[in-house]
Amino acid sequence: MSLNNSSVKEFLSRLTSDEFPGVMVEIEENQPQMFGQLVAVAPDWVEWVG
Repeated sequence: MSLNNSSVKEFLSRLTSDEFPGVMVEIEENQPQMFGQLVAVAPDWVEWVG
């Protein structure tokens, strides 16, 4: 799966602030390659959640 900035923003925007941390941990633990892509595409993702 290839990620781009707009798809990452769309995905993250659908999460509530309560869901976000758990989802990110699940991705990091279960899909480390995808998590690496997400961080590479959107290193400022933490700011999008606030």
